[in-house]
Amino acid sequence: MEIRDARPEDWPAVWAFAAPIVASGEHFVWEADTPEERLRACWIEKEAPASALVAVVDDGTPEGRVAGIAEIHPNQPGRGAHIANAGFMVDPAARGQGLGRALGEAALARAKADGFTAMQFNAVVATNTRAVDLWHSLGFRTLAVLPEAFRHPAQGLVGMHLMFREL
Repeated sequence: MEIRDARPEDWPAVWAFAAPIVASGEHFVWEADTPEERLRACWIEKEAPASALVAVVDDGTPEGRVAGIAEIHPNQPGRGAHIANAGFMVDPAARGQGLGRALGEAALARAKADGFTAMQFNAVVATNTRAVDLWHSLGFRTLAVLPEAFRHPAQGLVGMHLMFREL
């Protein structure tokens, strides 16, 4: 596996796994019909100090296959811009191979190198226990669970973790 900066030409591979993840309604706050252009702007089209990383796995081709993405951006503008926020997606076909952990570690390192002093996640869905466990294992603390803050398509109103980690 290789973690590298995302490039515009990575988007079709990202969209191939991102579209069904977003449409599932289980992990992100976007509506299932969020336009591709809006998601591309959120995930790939970043201007400093924001950035995006991809995880590339060996698929037998020279360039490999993009199977995960992380995007990093200031959590707030202005006086709150020293705290990073980030989003992560891994192709379901590649789960369990350590891509989420590798992207998380790389995003933390990148955020620190880019001058952020901490990383905050505003909306980790409580039913996404794999993500919650991963972030805890990478040193994040759950500061609060916001009750009934997410409309899960199968489980109804569920909580969202507000998570934080100093860099």
